[in-house]
Amino acid sequence: MLLADEWIDYELIDTAQGEKLERWGEYVLRRPDPQVIWSAQKSNKEWKNADAKYHRSDRGGGEWEYKKKLPNRWQISFGPLSFHIEPTGFKHTGLFPEQAVNWKWMIEKIQSANRPIKVLNLFAYTGGATLACAYAGAEVCHVDASKGMVNWAKENAELSGLRDKPVRYIVDDVMKFVRREKRRGNTYDVIIMDPPSYGRGPNKEIWKIEDSLYGFVEECADILSENPLFFLINSYTAGFSAYVLNNILQSTVGKKYKGEISCGEIGIPVSQRQVVLPCGIYGRWEK
Repeated sequence: MLLADEWIDYELIDTAQGEKLERWGEYVLRRPDPQVIWSAQKSNKEWKNADAKYHRSDRGGGEWEYKKKLPNRWQISFGPLSFHIEPTGFKHTGLFPEQAVNWKWMIEKIQSANRPIKVLNLFAYTGGATLACAYAGAEVCHVDASKGMVNWAKENAELSGLRDKPVRYIVDDVMKFVRREKRRGNTYDVIIMDPPSYGRGPNKEIWKIEDSLYGFVEECADILSENPLFFLINSYTAGFSAYVLNNILQSTVGKKYKGEISCGEIGIPVSQRQVVLPCGIYGRWEK
């Protein structure tokens, strides 16, 4: 398991009874987490003193209960990368801190390539991977179906001092975009994707990961350059083994290019317990 254990501005303080207790900068939040099925005691006093707690609704979504008034958004950093944090109505904060372990790996791979690198970041959300690749010196194409998330990514880039880096921000259905790039003859040295289990594009296009992922990776392999650097898939889909991603990469990218394929879980150490919270899976093909 890869551990995101180099944070300063973020801390996973504790986990118990279906919830996690996290410090985001100077604010402490309580959020539900389906992986936390152990019934440990919530002995840490910060459980009661958390600045905000998210309550799920039986009708879907939920709402935050605030112990004190918080700013609408605030900033945290991971090394040279800075992000706006904002509690949303669907419990998220605009950042998945476990992905820091991938950001560090991307930066090292791109900087050690010693050549110009073009990156395509799909389902790119608020731009964590985009920022890491741009910081490392790559040219990045950032694609997401949500205009709000793309705007958030632009704000994070500016916050990180990366506004003038060569990044294209595109609001589009990722499958349609990849097919257009193939017709145009455009290629990329790096492809990154973080597909949801289920989603809709801007024109109501339906994405179901179990039906769509394999064929989509096949299409993405067609727009890799002649000398690709890496291909990374992240997933949070419950029930998926990391070896699903391994097998997909082996049957697509691995058939066309010589390289190494690895897969596994990503987790965050819990500071108040001798446990690690699993936070998803990854599959990597790399030169």
